[in-house]
Amino acid sequence: MRYVMALMMLTGPAYGIDLGVCHGEFALCAASSTTPTGKTMQVNGKTFREGMAVCPILKGISIADLSLMNGSCKAAQGKVWSLFSTVTSYPQAPTWAVTPMTVTKFVTTKESGMSNMWSFSCDKQAKKINGVSLASCYGPINESPWNGDYVPVGTESFSAAPAGALNPVGGNFPIK
Repeated sequence: MRYVMALMMLTGPAYGIDLGVCHGEFALCAASSTTPTGKTMQVNGKTFREGMAVCPILKGISIADLSLMNGSCKAAQGKVWSLFSTVTSYPQAPTWAVTPMTVTKFVTTKESGMSNMWSFSCDKQAKKINGVSLASCYGPINESPWNGDYVPVGTESFSAAPAGALNPVGGNFPIK
């Protein structure tokens, strides 16, 4: 619960986040890296490079930005939303074994920024790996989950992805 409260305090005055609690399946991308797709995507009128992250599908309670999800936790057939959760151990690449979350700090570079997958759509993958259902999630590279703005090179950020992961899913500091 303290994580939810912290998230609410961080995002409350932000750019129009509509926090919601969802129940059921969701993708948790917190420890994933992101591969650029070569496409761009629009988020709240701004253009970002699109990235794809492979993320485990979990079941339970999650936190969403409903303003990015058409106001609903319900995903389309064959899809799930990539959402935030307070779980501290979950399946992580490359083996997809359940592993404790370890948050690390990093600085964005020209070669590797950060990505935001929070409340974006994911395609369920047909094949499980080591018994884990996975999703291909698509979201913006170098977009701040806190204010929807661009994250410039040299920004201190955080992620649960392994150190050195390219375009890790995470957030930026300082939160403005």
